[in-house]
Amino acid sequence: MAALRDHYKNNCISELMGEFGYKNIMQVPKVEKVTLNMGLGEAVQNPKIVESAANEMTLIAGQRAVVTKARKSIAGFKLREGMPIGCRVTLRGDRMYEFLNKLIHVAIPRVRDFRGIKNKGFDGRGNFSFGIKEHIIFPEIDYDKIDKIKGLNVIINTTAKTNEEGHFLLKAMGMPFKK
Repeated sequence: MAALRDHYKNNCISELMGEFGYKNIMQVPKVEKVTLNMGLGEAVQNPKIVESAANEMTLIAGQRAVVTKARKSIAGFKLREGMPIGCRVTLRGDRMYEFLNKLIHVAIPRVRDFRGIKNKGFDGRGNFSFGIKEHIIFPEIDYDKIDKIKGLNVIINTTAKTNEEGHFLLKAMGMPFKK
């Protein structure tokens, strides 16, 4: 079992029940899934960059990345329907907890001049999204073998009903928010 899942079951559930007054353990919010997304606008000129990005995202997530294709043609961007323009991964279960553990305790502390994650990424229903500017903060990525530094979007979906519940859940799990 993942270490973060143990921490959630042993510590976070009791903290959340005390803070929000839940009567039943099934009312306590939990993380449902984590989605990683990498949009590659420059893939229009260089289609091989999508393949390298998908391989790097597979290393980061521990699960094979799916290449996303353009839904519509946009002449101004020289984009045709069906062209590969990015990749994504959806994590659930143990892989999700292992990725969150790696993100919180290994990758985020490696960010240069890090002062905390902003609280503005909540959507009103307890889900949180934020961007990572450099995917090289993950230890699986070999800096010498990458051709270009890419950005990465991380979306954490929870069963929380409000932003306060979602924020408290992620804070209890160890997410380093700004004060």
